[in-house]
Amino acid sequence: MAIVENIQFIEKEIEGKGVTLVAVSKTKPVEMLMEAYNAGFKRFGENYVQELVDKYEQMPKDIEWHFIGHLQSNKAKYIAPFVSLIHSVDSLKLLQEINKQAAKHNRVIDCLLQIYIAEEDTKSGMTEEECLEILKAETLEKLPNVRIVGLMGMTTLTDDETQIRKEFKKLKDFYSELCTSHSKLITLSMGMSGDYGIAIEEGSNMIRVGSKIFGGRIYK
Repeated sequence: MAIVENIQFIEKEIEGKGVTLVAVSKTKPVEMLMEAYNAGFKRFGENYVQELVDKYEQMPKDIEWHFIGHLQSNKAKYIAPFVSLIHSVDSLKLLQEINKQAAKHNRVIDCLLQIYIAEEDTKSGMTEEECLEILKAETLEKLPNVRIVGLMGMTTLTDDETQIRKEFKKLKDFYSELCTSHSKLITLSMGMSGDYGIAIEEGSNMIRVGSKIFGGRIYK
């Protein structure tokens, strides 16, 4: 499989656009990730805690690991020693637990707040109002071991590009509004294999691409 060629193709597409590529490697064997790694690519996104820990233990330690799936509070402790960015913080409770676990390892963990933008019930995320509540200074002052660096969102699962574009635009508008008063917000993670082109057009600066790099999902 032309994993390296796929990465190079996408990197050429986004060249000069200020967009960061995260290769979503969930369910893929270490051998496939190492093919990308050996070609110089070191930024991978995983959805499942145990799979992420297993791969971390087996692979070189200069990899930038992103956790992009739904994270249960009681599992934050397993990835706290090494994770680079958690995309999917959807509650203050989870943020507090990440802070607690990061402190045990003398780390500050970068996090994205996942905003609910889809018009379906299957996606996780917080409302804009909940996000604003978390970003109040007095809340974050009590959480010195986490750093909120941006937002993440997932659109409705649909082929309707107008719908997808509308949802991306909504998140970008909210992100831009927040950036006027929160200078540490630098990342807007939106766009996956099927829609990252639209996401970039609407202002995304981080895309999460799996099947267009590694092929379809591998079921265990």
